[in-house]
Amino acid sequence: MPDLLASLQKHDLGHLRIIAGFWGIELESTDLDSALEELSASLLDLQAVTETIDILPAETRSALNALVESDGKIEWAAFARKHGEIREMGAGKRDRERPHMKPVSTAEILFYRGFIAKAFFDSGKGAQEFAYIPDDLLELISEEAENRKVESGGRNLSEPLGRPATPVEKAHEIPATDHILDDATTYLAALRMNLESNLESNSLLFDRQRDLRDLLVTANLVKNNALQPEAVKKFLEASRPEALDMLFQAWLTSQTFDELRLIPSIICEGEWLRQNQPQVTREFLMDLVNAIPQNKWWSLPAFLRTIKEKFPDFQRPAGDYDSWFIKRASDGQYLRGFAYWDSVDGALVKYFIQMLYWLGAVDLASPEEGKEVTAFRANGLQVAGLKAEGKIVVSSNGKISVSRYFSRAVRYQIARFCEWDQEKNDEYVYHVSAQSLKRAGEQGLKAEQLLAMLVKYTNGTVPPAMVKALKRWEQHGAEARVENLLVLRVSRPEVMEEMRSSKAGKFLGELLSPTAVVVKSGAIEKVMAALAELGLLAEVKE
Repeated sequence: MPDLLASLQKHDLGHLRIIAGFWGIELESTDLDSALEELSASLLDLQAVTETIDILPAETRSALNALVESDGKIEWAAFARKHGEIREMGAGKRDRERPHMKPVSTAEILFYRGFIAKAFFDSGKGAQEFAYIPDDLLELISEEAENRKVESGGRNLSEPLGRPATPVEKAHEIPATDHILDDATTYLAALRMNLESNLESNSLLFDRQRDLRDLLVTANLVKNNALQPEAVKKFLEASRPEALDMLFQAWLTSQTFDELRLIPSIICEGEWLRQNQPQVTREFLMDLVNAIPQNKWWSLPAFLRTIKEKFPDFQRPAGDYDSWFIKRASDGQYLRGFAYWDSVDGALVKYFIQMLYWLGAVDLASPEEGKEVTAFRANGLQVAGLKAEGKIVVSSNGKISVSRYFSRAVRYQIARFCEWDQEKNDEYVYHVSAQSLKRAGEQGLKAEQLLAMLVKYTNGTVPPAMVKALKRWEQHGAEARVENLLVLRVSRPEVMEEMRSSKAGKFLGELLSPTAVVVKSGAIEKVMAALAELGLLAEVKE
């Protein structure tokens, strides 16, 4: 950032005299260049800085401290929203109206004392206008602040945002789990089998299907809607803690996973999304969470309020609340302006905390079961219910139950041979059918592979009926068939012969008996018409 001399150079002699007056300095120089050097030298004195800060209003000192804590600069839009604007006016109007004697904002108080200036600087979001403290003056202000800290007993000036949760806010605890690993296994198996619709049987997973898909893409497990075999193998064979950390790290460092697009209550539109930087935003929010003591319940409402107060523009370039096209999902209303901070930016913070919970990094709590989350606690990825073992149970009727905590790689393979039933009691339930084995065969899988797995992982306790069924399928395929048929029945064999000899014969299929025949699919109307031409009126029974 520019130093004090460079920051004062754009001002006229009258402005320099105003600053000098507030510092108790009488400028002797009558030309601008000499006055600049004289004023800069006088201001860069620790005692003068201390004395001038001492007489600032409390609110003004707070604004100055905020700049110091932000390394001496804050985006102007954010600073002005909280501390007010500086009225633009020329030297003549300034001398007539004397705005420094009747400041309209905290920003004007600091400006007419030379503590702050405005300039454009490069940032991760491009060139942005900032309020800043000149570099050499910042060093003295920081030293003065450190001296105050020592005198006040060394209190830490950098506190976590918000406050600890109240007993009511943390009454009903919702411990984090590692169930995302199981959801990911289910999704990967469905994608491999082209059976993503099966995910509807698991309501929790289906609600998060888009989030999970984006996360698996981010983790390089899926690309262009196809599995990446080596990465999937490594993920499925990893221990549960290792696999959970793989997903967490992939999310944390991703530049493409965009939480803002995934918030269900809003819809983002427009070209501005291409310039959005979700990883920068995620890193900022992660720093705020990391500042909170680990394993300490923290108030989510207070955390949100303090972010809104101190860092409202954490994801907005130059405090832009108008050019982002975001509308409310419920009614399509566009959410423009700072008035909708809670619906957009606040919702993003909540979603971020939910992502941490989903990835096992924080526990949640609410006043009571079913109520909105009001507290969270960082747990260091020490999720509840983490187990290393589970079991497989096989029934003689083809049902296979796989514990959530059994090998995910084995469950992934079993799922490819089976129909999927509803998950219950921490178990995934499947059953073997002719259709599922046929589908597996189309993927190059054989029934004997399923049998070998079941024998291996149940210690040979596969029921004989299941063993027999899988072996017979391997040898003969389907030996029985159940199907819905439309059957034409007539009163006498002679009528059947007449029908088969007529032009309706081509619509008749397999003869089931002398008086019953299968009607080909979609041909019932033609058969009825042919019967009428033969002088026969038929009734249709559902």
